[in-house]
Amino acid sequence: MTDPSQFGNTPDGTPPPPPGSYPPPPAGTGFPPSSYPPPPGNYPPPYYDPSAPYGRHPMTGEPYSDKSKFVAGLLQLVGLVGLVGIGRIYLGQTGLGVAQLVVGLVTCGIGAVIWGIIDAILIFTDKVRDPNGLPLRDGT
Repeated sequence: MTDPSQFGNTPDGTPPPPPGSYPPPPAGTGFPPSSYPPPPGNYPPPYYDPSAPYGRHPMTGEPYSDKSKFVAGLLQLVGLVGLVGIGRIYLGQTGLGVAQLVVGLVTCGIGAVIWGIIDAILIFTDKVRDPNGLPLRDGT
């Protein structure tokens, strides 16, 4: 019998690939693995914690409040124009908010401005919590 390789064919009888082309992938193994990342739709969904819908504080692990530190601080700074206490009312601390309004009326706004600035600083520096004792969340 004759050797098939003498006629330019491979041992299984198929013609060799043209010069400069890639050899066919090995039979039964499929294509070689791709170096591209998987398409964006194939990632698992992000973890959702139903007990902390707004996330958790990174240091203490406590769930965040539904109230925003940014909104409360800005509302407290509105007191600089005469309506101090709105930030505390937004947080649900209506007694303290009404007290700040009364102090602002009695002192003709001077006490309200000082108290409003100090209270806004306390809110922005995470020293104030909501009525449930949860830390205020960042952002809006």
